[in-house]
Amino acid sequence: MSKPSSNPFFETDFTKLMDVSKFMDMSKFADASKAFSDFKLASPNFEALMSAQRRNIEAFTALNQAAFESVQGLIRRQTELVREGMQEAASTVNAVLSSPSPEEKVIRQAEASKAAVDKCIANARDITETLTKCNYQALEAVSSRLNESLEELRGMIKQASSKAA
Repeated sequence: MSKPSSNPFFETDFTKLMDVSKFMDMSKFADASKAFSDFKLASPNFEALMSAQRRNIEAFTALNQAAFESVQGLIRRQTELVREGMQEAASTVNAVLSSPSPEEKVIRQAEASKAAVDKCIANARDITETLTKCNYQALEAVSSRLNESLEELRGMIKQASSKAA
């Protein structure tokens, strides 16, 4: 048997080829630390910070409660619509079956189909309007709290900078 040919790739010591000091120049970090040493941050008012976060949590808890109640109302409305639809379908079937002639059956079935489609569109519009209103209210609440939070933060920064000066 012949000896397997040697592969120079496997014989190379890559640890000697890679010098980490070539990739990282530590003097750059020293310059950055000098730049940040001039930047002084006043100690934050933790009580005001915690109070702001508490108000954020309260706002989002109220928002989640309102969203939950909206979803419950939507589920109740959809359940009601299904129940009404089943009752109307049963009465339509009875009306169609009790028709004396085939022509009258077709006419009643067409009228019932048109009424069902119209009602379905009206119900879909109603549900869409309800969801749009709920989403708008939620976005208004979030936007309002976000603006309040930013104003509180500005106040904390002004207060901290006036204490530092």
